[in-house]
Amino acid sequence: MDTMDQSTPAQLQSGQSKALSQTEIRTIIFGVLLAMFLAALDQTIIATALPTIGRELGDLEHLSWIVTVYLLTSTAVTPLYGKLSDSYGRRTIMLVGIVIFILGSIACALAPSMFFLILARGLQGIGGGGLIAMGQTIIADIVSPRERGRYQAYFASVFMSSSLLGPVLGGFFAEKMHWSVIFWINLPLGFVAFLLAHRTLKKLPRHERPHRLDLLGAALLVSATVVLLLALSWGGIRYPWGSLPILGLVAGSLILWGLFALRMRLAPEPLIPSGVLHNPVVRMGVLAACFGMGTYIGLTIYLPVYFETVRGLSASLSGLALIPLMAGTVVGATLSGQTMARVKHYKRLPTAGLMVAISAMGVLFLYGEILSITAIEVMLGIISIGLGTLLPVTMVTTQNAVAPHQMGTATGTANFFRSLGGAFIVAIFGAIVLSGSGLTGAASFEAMGEAALRSGINLADVFSYVFLAAMVGFGLALAFLLALKELPLRGSAVKAAEAAVAD
Repeated sequence: MDTMDQSTPAQLQSGQSKALSQTEIRTIIFGVLLAMFLAALDQTIIATALPTIGRELGDLEHLSWIVTVYLLTSTAVTPLYGKLSDSYGRRTIMLVGIVIFILGSIACALAPSMFFLILARGLQGIGGGGLIAMGQTIIADIVSPRERGRYQAYFASVFMSSSLLGPVLGGFFAEKMHWSVIFWINLPLGFVAFLLAHRTLKKLPRHERPHRLDLLGAALLVSATVVLLLALSWGGIRYPWGSLPILGLVAGSLILWGLFALRMRLAPEPLIPSGVLHNPVVRMGVLAACFGMGTYIGLTIYLPVYFETVRGLSASLSGLALIPLMAGTVVGATLSGQTMARVKHYKRLPTAGLMVAISAMGVLFLYGEILSITAIEVMLGIISIGLGTLLPVTMVTTQNAVAPHQMGTATGTANFFRSLGGAFIVAIFGAIVLSGSGLTGAASFEAMGEAALRSGINLADVFSYVFLAAMVGFGLALAFLLALKELPLRGSAVKAAEAAVAD
């Protein structure tokens, strides 16, 4: 074996003559993982609190925007975080992200109405968009793709903890205390994360290169996405799908997307580098993650609504019912991450996993109304384990196929499309639920269920179409995974990236 295969990327950075020790690597990873836990917990803790938030603020129609606007802002800034970290260093940009996230959390906790809560979630997303992306980039800086499986237990512990604690805490705080507590809890966690990141990331290798920020491209992207999401949210609810307002929104979105595509071609350094997306490995991996993770995010948001309106569970119990969906992804990701370091054909496991997930989703679509809660929990566990096998493969292959100075940008691009997929699919699921029920004027989900019963609307049938849409999303993820070319995972991320670029 080439002696370079035993090196970490940190050893090969310009200006670095000595590799980081295993103790130093673990210290850095611990600081990074706490920041990632902060963002991961916020994604899982809010899901089971959404029905209570909608009831207390008296607005169900715009409930999905609490999630959508967070995904949207975090999506738009993720590539900017990547470029900023490539220019000014990972540590500085990570600390900025933590501060913005904390300020957004305070604004969310103090929000007096749905409108202000949505705006505050947008600010929180600007900070949160960088935490997970920067964490993944920093880990990629110091641990090679082949060695990364050895550290999978660290990653698994973060996402397992957030997956188990988030739904339960969210439901408990919303039901027994107040929904604002799910945001106040970010303050002590964020303070500790800031101190640890400030201290531990000083040892991180540096290899900055100057980048230009494409703010116009980011503005066009946000505008195009917001206009399209408005069309999805209002179509069939406020206005008929074929009405002039909806058609106008769709046309406006297409024009803005066209301008964004033009900007990508003409900008000196576009928001999403064409050179990165021209790499077929990156392109297929990003698209597979976009549909797979996007569908998963949509399910985490609307399954608590399903449990409360169709199955009659409380907020606390719906949090417990969501645990198999949350925890299973960690099991699948851990298995897949460890397997990647040992086998040549690392696509086989996630391919089988997605097939199983699609089949289990089909069971919910066909028989969800008659299945017991226990059977539904088993199906959700199977779905999440199958999907979890996809996540490490798409991220590691993306990072494995680019040059080291593009690591932050490539990681940001991957997270960008994952969040964008989540924003679209959450909006689509919301449109299915609200237009299918035709009960957007209800003041609470309990009132929605009672009104549906009086009107003869079966909400179980409405959610069956959500399950069908999820099957389609997982199917698209599988199609792009099958198109992904398997490049060898070298021991050194730098050698792998240089080989990929040379090819």
